[in-house]
Amino acid sequence: MTAMSTNPAVPSSAPAPLLKTTLTPRSGPRPSIEAGNPAIEARDFKFSYGAGPVLKGITFTIPRRAVTAIIGPSGCGKSTFLRSINRMHDLLPGASYGGDILLEGKSIFGARTDLVSLRLRVGMVFQRPNPFPKTIYENVAYGPGLNRLVPQRDLPDLVERCLRQAALWDEVKDRLDEPGTGLSGGQQQRLCIARALGNQPEVLLMDEPCSALDPIATQKVEELIVELKQSYTIVIVTHNMQQAARVSDLTGFFDRGELIEVGETERIFTAPASERTEAYITGRFG
Repeated sequence: MTAMSTNPAVPSSAPAPLLKTTLTPRSGPRPSIEAGNPAIEARDFKFSYGAGPVLKGITFTIPRRAVTAIIGPSGCGKSTFLRSINRMHDLLPGASYGGDILLEGKSIFGARTDLVSLRLRVGMVFQRPNPFPKTIYENVAYGPGLNRLVPQRDLPDLVERCLRQAALWDEVKDRLDEPGTGLSGGQQQRLCIARALGNQPEVLLMDEPCSALDPIATQKVEELIVELKQSYTIVIVTHNMQQAARVSDLTGFFDRGELIEVGETERIFTAPASERTEAYITGRFG
């Protein structure tokens, strides 16, 4: 990726942005980042399995009701960090944690942590759409029905609400009894987002959610992310720096298992503090 050229209308003394991009949210201006206690806080967090360490002392504060993007080259540990937030690595042979991750001020590694409850609070959307081999309705209703999050009679209303939140209701409301796997790729990914919302999470983790989608479907998911942050804390891992610039409020740059820097997205993409961040953004490595 190359740096953008300076706009001739801008005086030569003004710094040229490293990355320029735009997104028009469907719901108007972005809400401001909430002050106070963060939704998620990593404190000197380390993770290892197999031959050696994958994450090396990550300290990272993620605010409520904002989109935080994690960028970095392949193998830098960004997806490992994301999946650590809801302890998806617990079953890996030889996996070990150090330091801590707090969710709403409480350690996710505490002795009384219930993993089912944690994963209800921290939903996950994966790289490739993975709807259940069930109907569209059942995909969304399955989790809240199984976990008795709402009375059975309220499930239809919950399904409709989640599909509306995922900007999918108008496209599927007359085919709820059809298989979710029969939807297009972009629709399947929005169905997976609706399924995650059905569990009434506080946090949504998204691991490269648009990498398998075409540009039109990607735009719909990006616009959806901007809307959802009004109600949810969202953390997104992406290789697409244009996407990170379009949808996120904060961006953290990972490299070789370390968090190199984190800050407001506009600053990270126009005036990064670290030479390593600038080298990655401008395409000199990664």
